[in-house]
Amino acid sequence: QVQLVESGGGLVQPGGSLRLSCAAPGSIFGRSTMGWYRQGKERELVATITTVTTGGVTNYADSVKGRFTISRDNAKNTVYLQMNSLKPEDTAVYYCNAKSPWYNYWGQGTQVTVSS
Repeated sequence: QVQLVESGGGLVQPGGSLRLSCAAPGSIFGRSTMGWYRQGKERELVATITTVTTGGVTNYADSVKGRFTISRDNAKNTVYLQMNSLKPEDTAVYYCNAKSPWYNYWGQGTQVTVSS
């Protein structure tokens, strides 16, 4: 059973920042496109980053462009989501994802609440 372990969620005021982390097994991390999704009414893509060998290309939802940054540290088998200028509408459970043509794994989710 593959486990993706997320951390870093919490309560923050509007305009604040949080950094989410997701650790994945070394056996899959290097060959996975890593991503963050969030669950509101539906589960939606927040950001993804491809493997190093494919250039580490990032993709963002329009709603978070310019505010969120996804990055990966292959030495630590960890993907990060730096979230700045947070808004109340960013409130959701955030899920880490590891994907390849052969598998699609999800973390357990971490709650992010943006409120004054």
